[in-house]
Amino acid sequence: MRNFTKVQDIGDLHEALAKAKFVKENLYADQHLGKNKTLLMIFFNSSLRTRLSTQKAALNLGMNVIVLDINSGAWKLEIERGVVMDGDKPEHILEAIPVIGSYCDVIGVRSFARFESKEDDYTEKILNQFIQYSGKPVFSMEAATRHPLQSFADLITIEEYKKTERPKVVLTWAPHPKALPQAVPNSFAEWMNATDYEFVITHPKGYELADEFVGRAKVEYDQKKAFEGADFIYAKNWSAYQDPNYGQVLCKDMDWMVDEAKMALTNNAYFMHCLPVRRNMIVSDAVIESPNSIVIPEAANRVVSAQTVLKEILSSL
Repeated sequence: MRNFTKVQDIGDLHEALAKAKFVKENLYADQHLGKNKTLLMIFFNSSLRTRLSTQKAALNLGMNVIVLDINSGAWKLEIERGVVMDGDKPEHILEAIPVIGSYCDVIGVRSFARFESKEDDYTEKILNQFIQYSGKPVFSMEAATRHPLQSFADLITIEEYKKTERPKVVLTWAPHPKALPQAVPNSFAEWMNATDYEFVITHPKGYELADEFVGRAKVEYDQKKAFEGADFIYAKNWSAYQDPNYGQVLCKDMDWMVDEAKMALTNNAYFMHCLPVRRNMIVSDAVIESPNSIVIPEAANRVVSAQTVLKEILSSL
């Protein structure tokens, strides 16, 4: 595997899960792969779990790690061609990328949707420029449309906690005060559609995701009906995808918060969220602090997903 940006890049899911299991049980078994290799992690956006878990994964593999925050401690980058650079951006990304590539062996990129151009976001303009011009393997640490390291960790977690071979997994929209990208729900849907789970997406009308990510999922606009018999509830907010409302908050309906009454409709379901989570907007205190909340083990598995991906990339160098 050279680049990792989507579920298809990981190959056969059963094999990927078996590799992840080995990694989790043998965190330091492959340090020879990373010896004298450098990972350069580039952040256009803030991070906690992704930064720490990916750095930990690289260290477990014996790699050197460099972290670059584009918005603090680096030159502001111009990403458009044909621009007269007489503003506050003294360096162009087309020079920065090959320079960055010369300093490392593998590059991780975190760059959210900017909501300035739907086309730019959904063609992954920034991420794909790194793939095209760096000359090095590139993996996504969350891009405009997907967050594959998170979704891989989500799948690992579901496999560890599922009580039936084909669980019912529900992705539910929940209210949030800000406009958030569709990357996490898109990616979660993409990975769930690659399994044989029963998969349901529930959200208010107007928050439909792109058809390519909805896939075979059942879309249910009645949240309580969607929760019935569920084994896993995955809560996440996202802004509108459909034109002309792309990137907008259409409502903040607090009735969509995940609370104890809704969880009581499920099959004693586990609660999941990628974190950070807005308590008492996305989920009530009682639910996220309950024994069925697996948000912490889910976050811990971010090391496993990142290390499995890095191991595959290093093995191909």
